[in-house]
Amino acid sequence: MISKVLTANKLIDGNSVWLNAQGEWCEELKDAFIARHDEAVAALEDTGKKAVSDNLVVDVAVIDVVERENGIWPTRLRERIRSHGPSVAYGYDALADNAAIKAA
Repeated sequence: MISKVLTANKLIDGNSVWLNAQGEWCEELKDAFIARHDEAVAALEDTGKKAVSDNLVVDVAVIDVVERENGIWPTRLRERIRSHGPSVAYGYDALADNAAIKAA
């Protein structure tokens, strides 16, 4: 079986999060709980449904990952991008970048 983790987006800012072993949403993939058997995957799915119904997160998904020596690696490109942050500046970062460009 392929290893899996539970991912979602925070309601407050849309940032990607992963469920850790303590049942908390963390902002780094390296801290995610890894499900290695069907029962653990079912538990992740149940936890995700409850988190959505409790309005903690949105866009919940169980995703496939590969465990490597240097950490967890999502199998899909979309999830790799999500795990490394946005590919463009947004929010306060975008405002700071625009201010720097105008000042130059």
